[in-house]
Amino acid sequence: MNILERLEKGPVIGDGGFVFSLEKRGYVKAGPWTPEATVEHPEAVRQLHREFLRAGSDVMQTFTFYASEDKLQNRGNEAAKNYGVRDINDAACKLAREVANEGNGLIAGGVCQTPTYLSGLGKAKVQEEFHKQTEVFKANGVDFMIAEYFEHVEEIEWAIEVLKEMNVPVAANMCINSDGDLHGVDAGECAVRMAKAGADIVGVNCHFDPFVSLKTIKTMKAALDRAGLTPHLMVQPLGYLTPDAEKQGFIDLPEFPFALEPRVCTRWEMQKFARSAWEIGVRYIGGCCGFEPYHIRAIAEELSEEHGRLPAGSEKHAPWGGDLTMHTKPWVRKRANREYWENLTPATGRPDSLGCSCPENWGVTAGSEELQQEF
Repeated sequence: MNILERLEKGPVIGDGGFVFSLEKRGYVKAGPWTPEATVEHPEAVRQLHREFLRAGSDVMQTFTFYASEDKLQNRGNEAAKNYGVRDINDAACKLAREVANEGNGLIAGGVCQTPTYLSGLGKAKVQEEFHKQTEVFKANGVDFMIAEYFEHVEEIEWAIEVLKEMNVPVAANMCINSDGDLHGVDAGECAVRMAKAGADIVGVNCHFDPFVSLKTIKTMKAALDRAGLTPHLMVQPLGYLTPDAEKQGFIDLPEFPFALEPRVCTRWEMQKFARSAWEIGVRYIGGCCGFEPYHIRAIAEELSEEHGRLPAGSEKHAPWGGDLTMHTKPWVRKRANREYWENLTPATGRPDSLGCSCPENWGVTAGSEELQQEF
């Protein structure tokens, strides 16, 4: 079954975050966040794909985040520049396909926003960057495409136009909250415009936490319903809690990117997120930055009845901590139940921990001098 047939049948579970996970493991440079690890350290990328597959992912998304030629060359990133879009993306496709074949998974190619757009160079130049990437995805026969991490609806419309030329299903995700894109287009209007541009699947990814993202999905769904449009809905949020993030999302938080660990969602919060997403009508549920394999496993376990199976990663994991009945300490054994974990409010373990941060709120967007591309 292709992606659309699977979505008609039940939930499709995406994978989690690659750039943050691989940066923590020493394979990605923070700052550019580009994916040359597919060429330099394919074993690391392959292993992370396998961990997500074992946790329950149905889709292996190619590790091609920020792999447009202009981004690889931007701001002195010599290592990425030396490989180029073709080698990086080709390696990413082969790694994703190898692991997808181990578990009846689908492979999704991915494109995202470009420095060319942020520099204001126009539609033709932006689409040229997307075409360079789609040539590789077509050659590798990906099952569908994902346009993700777009802050401006105009640019994702341009991306969808290019991806539709591939004659495969297209998913489109923006990294926005319910306030809308960075040029002030309402989130509901963004969803309508993505659907009208030809996206088969519409939603949000990154920048915001699971619960902020679901609020945005509700705004999008209401607008799509009013417009009589019926694309499938998709959500792949952060694995971090961001109630204090404003329009630019977690990149405005002072903890970004090296001190976000106190914000990591628990597995139980992920189960709550998965159930809420399903009840809203979202059928493609996965994660982005900060989403580790155990988070994906929590989604797969929560939706196991709808999904028709438990993942291999649940073989040694009883629901709601049931295996704690075998723990040595009696007070830990008493935690082997759903009521305990659902009602827990976790401590940060940090004296004088702040409840929330004060985002910097730079407010720069496409066309701002600070975003001009540099070689």
